[in-house]
Amino acid sequence: PFDIFVSADMKYPSDLFKKGLTTAAPEIYAYGKLVLWTMVDGLPISIENLNDSDIRHIALANPKTAPYGQAALEVLEKKGLLFSLENKLVYGESVAQTNQFIYSKSAEIGFTAQSVVLSPEMKGKGNWVYINDTSYTPISQGAVVINQPNRNNSQAYKFYKFLFSKEAKIILKDFGYSVDE
Repeated sequence: PFDIFVSADMKYPSDLFKKGLTTAAPEIYAYGKLVLWTMVDGLPISIENLNDSDIRHIALANPKTAPYGQAALEVLEKKGLLFSLENKLVYGESVAQTNQFIYSKSAEIGFTAQSVVLSPEMKGKGNWVYINDTSYTPISQGAVVINQPNRNNSQAYKFYKFLFSKEAKIILKDFGYSVDE
């Protein structure tokens, strides 16, 4: 019953295309950016401080299913911290659940999408730092139009085309994504 699938990765749009369920191959509309976020006042916020004894829980999305969780693991591996932080890591099933862990302070700190901390609901709440995007594989976010043979998809195509427009790219940048120019 869906007309467009917009995803935080390319895996699922590509799977749909391979199964013949889309009108065309997926395209990248934006690249997500990873941040480290805390709601705990005064907590030193950096990758280097994650071993600090004040940090007992570090939230990240399930790396098997969530691209931001996979990116967080890549950062920890690249910095040589994964083994030493293993017992502090708490996994949300999604970025949304991870954000709940961070926002509720169930985890003192966590990895999430920059779009979350820049959203109108969260902007100005807590403290966050940008994780250099050379520390992880780019988080390519894809979109596809779903093949609906007995339905008029003209509105879906309009929205899909809008996702790649100059106007949409400005909006995406404002919300913490990078885009191809």
